[in-house]
Amino acid sequence: MIKENLERVRSQIKLAEIAYHRKPGSVNLLAVSKTMPAEDIIVAYQAGQRHFGENYCQEALKKQQDLGAFDITWHFIGPIQSNKTKALAEHFDWVHSVESLKVARRLSEQRPDYLSPLNICLQVNISAEASKSGVGLAELSGLCSQIKELPNLVLRGVMAIPAPEDDVERQRMPYRLLHQAVENLLDPSLDSFSMGMSGDLEAAIAEGSTMVRVGTALFGARRYR
Repeated sequence: MIKENLERVRSQIKLAEIAYHRKPGSVNLLAVSKTMPAEDIIVAYQAGQRHFGENYCQEALKKQQDLGAFDITWHFIGPIQSNKTKALAEHFDWVHSVESLKVARRLSEQRPDYLSPLNICLQVNISAEASKSGVGLAELSGLCSQIKELPNLVLRGVMAIPAPEDDVERQRMPYRLLHQAVENLLDPSLDSFSMGMSGDLEAAIAEGSTMVRVGTALFGARRYR
């Protein structure tokens, strides 16, 4: 069902782009493949999917080894442990979950010279939840300025996981705040908004998401051991 699921989610994205007057093709699909076997990723790849997101470093490295023959763009979207920054810097194209200058510095220092600069997003705790990682909106401007000085990194934008809401209008509010905060920085290089998952995809696209992270709706229930 993966191919059919991809077609359905892509259709949802296109319809949301039309409904909210977004440019066609301006919202990219990031297939979240954590806990899924390499065989499932191959099925999605054969159906045209190229960007895949992983939450667990060791699991992702094994998949990258198994799938080395495929032209996949790998995104890390999970919590970052200090002892994993070297592996992330060496093996990923994007890291969405940077939440401190310390982590950004480690990624910059450990990015190999033979690779292009690492694309990163700052994770913003937009709902100010104690249980979630991320910087506050008040810290965003200063941290962006500091990170942009680091070599071997390209600060592309922001990532957020708001508190869950059932109503689309309530889902839109935190994304609107985040998008406005980035716009207020007046920095056109911050062009990436990693916002929205299966349950709030429409709301995120309405408020400017450029990349939605979808897992279960593509691959089915996660396969924890």
